[in-house]
Amino acid sequence: MEAARQYNVHEAKTHFSKILEAVATGEEVIISKSGEPVAKVIPLRGKVRRTARGSLTEPVVFHDDFDDLSDDPGFVEAFGLDEEGTTK
Repeated sequence: MEAARQYNVHEAKTHFSKILEAVATGEEVIISKSGEPVAKVIPLRGKVRRTARGSLTEPVVFHDDFDDLSDDPGFVEAFGLDEEGTTK
């Protein structure tokens, strides 16, 4: 991996647009004051671009027993349901 570019404060102010362009392409930039690194400018994560409804690559499959309640009484109680599966 290539080392991050480093600018002193004066250079960073002078070339701020250039720095932002570099960061937008994925580079990291270090800003130094008196020769000591004080800040790192890094790219933000890209936005999710959705081209169609939803963003799943595979279809969602619901099995036949999807809405069947478990026979485990703890499961039923955890959701505040009675034995018939309705809310208490």
